[in-house]
Amino acid sequence: MSQAAGRQAGGRRRGPVAVIDIGSNSLRLVIYDRLSRSPRMLFNEKVLCGLGRGIAATNKLHPEGVKLASENLRRFVSLARAVPVSRLHVLATSAVRDAEDGAAFMRKIERGLGIRAKILSGVEEGRMSAFGVIASIPGADGLVGDLGGGSVELVSVADEGVGTAASLPIGPLRLADIADDERRLRETIDRHLDELPWLQGGAFGSFYAVGGAWRALARIHMEQSGYPLHVIQQYGLTRSAAEGFLDVVAHQSRKSLEKMPGVSRKRLETVSFAARILFRVLRRTQPKRLVFSAYGLREGHLYTLLDAATRREDPLLAGAAAMAQSHRRFGADGEDLFAWTTSLHADEDSEQRRLRHAAALLSDVAWAEHPDYRAEQALRMTLFMPLPGIDHPGRAFLAATLHARYGGADPGDMVRRLLDSERLAAARAVGLSLRLGNTLTGGVPGLLAGSKLALDNGTLTLSLRRDSGQRFGESVQRRLDALGRALGRKTEIRV
Repeated sequence: MSQAAGRQAGGRRRGPVAVIDIGSNSLRLVIYDRLSRSPRMLFNEKVLCGLGRGIAATNKLHPEGVKLASENLRRFVSLARAVPVSRLHVLATSAVRDAEDGAAFMRKIERGLGIRAKILSGVEEGRMSAFGVIASIPGADGLVGDLGGGSVELVSVADEGVGTAASLPIGPLRLADIADDERRLRETIDRHLDELPWLQGGAFGSFYAVGGAWRALARIHMEQSGYPLHVIQQYGLTRSAAEGFLDVVAHQSRKSLEKMPGVSRKRLETVSFAARILFRVLRRTQPKRLVFSAYGLREGHLYTLLDAATRREDPLLAGAAAMAQSHRRFGADGEDLFAWTTSLHADEDSEQRRLRHAAALLSDVAWAEHPDYRAEQALRMTLFMPLPGIDHPGRAFLAATLHARYGGADPGDMVRRLLDSERLAAARAVGLSLRLGNTLTGGVPGLLAGSKLALDNGTLTLSLRRDSGQRFGESVQRRLDALGRALGRKTEIRV
C-alpha cells in the first residue's frame, strides 16, 4: 500500500461522519462530508435544551430539558441514519457527567435509540476543545478556554499539542442563582480560578475562546465596531480592548442587551455571564490577545481520530484542495500553477507562500459562474469559505487574489479595510499570474510544462517551447502585459 493510500485508509474514512454534542445548554448535530484534515460541514442544527438549568441547586438534569433533549436526539439520530453516515459519535459533557441522574439518562437514550454515547470527563472535554483549536489554527500557542452551559475548560496549547487541562464549574447555568449579587459572582469565579496556580504569570501568547456564548460576544463586538468581515473564526482583539468591551457588556441590563445589534434572543440569558467569566479569566491569565475560534470539541474529537501523517497536513491547503476537487472543470489540481508562479515570488515568506499555494489550488473554482459575475462570485466564495487555518487578513488576500484572477479590478471596501496597499498589490499580482496560466492552458492540466515565467533585468519573460508556442495568442499577450504592469516590468515572449 502506498503512503497516500495508507493515509486514506487510516486517516480519512470514506463517507459522511456525524457528531452529536449533548451540552449543558445546547444539543447539536453536525454532519461532515468525511473524516479528513479539513472536513466540510454538510448539516448543522442546534437546539437550546437547558439540560443543566438549575443543576447547582438540584444536582439533577432539568425535567423540561430532558424532555426536549430526548425528542431532538430521536430526530438527530434519525437524520444521521438517513444520510447515511459511516460513523455516529455521541458526546455528552458537563450537565450529564455532573448530574446524579445523568448516567441513567444516557443509558435510557442508548437503549431507546440503539446508539453508544461517551460521557466526557472535564479534562477530556477540555482536551477535545483544545485539539479543535489546534486543528483549525496552525501554530496555536497559549490557552484554550471552552465555555459551556455548566463549566469552563482551560487547557494550555503549544507545538501542536495540549498541555495542562482543568475543568471549573462556573458555566452560566451554574451561576444563574447568584446573578444579582455582583460581588459574590466575582468572588465565585475568582475562587475557582485560584484552584489553578499554573494560570498565573501571564506567559500565554493568546487566549482562544471556544463556545457559543463567547462566539456571541464576538458578534456583538463586530457589530459595535463596524468590523467588515463577519467571520468568527480567528477574529481577534488585544487584551486591553477585549477587557474594556467585556466590562461594558457584563454590566448591561437585559433591556439594554436586547437593543444591542448582534445579540441573539436565545443568548440573552447567558451573554452577560459569558462576558463576566471571560473578563475574569483574561485578568488572571494576562494573554496578549483574545482570539475567537469557531472550531472546538466536535472538530477536536474528529482530529484525534486521524493518523499522524494526516494531522500534519496544512488544514488550509487540504481544505482548498477538497474545494477545488468539488469544482473541477478539466481535472487541474492547481499544483502546476503554484510551481509555475514560484519564480515570480523569490522574496515571499512561508505564510505568503502558503496563501499563494491555496490561491493556485482555488484558481478555477468559479469557472461555472456567469462570465460577468465570476470575479464577484470568486471574491465572495473565498472571503466567506468555511475553511480552517486562515486568519482574516489571509482571507482578504485570497479573496483579492481570486478576484484579480477572474479579471476584477477593485475588490471593494471590505477587502481594502483588511489589507494595506502593499498586500493588496501583491494579491493582485498573484491573481494576474494565475489568470495568465489559466489562459495559456485553458485550464487543462499538464500544459504548463512547455512554458516558464522569469523576472530578470527589469523584464517579465514568458518562455515557450515551440510546441507550446502554438497556444500563444492575443489573449495571452494581454494577460502577460497586465501582469507586467502589476509587477512594474516590461514583458517579452521567447519561443
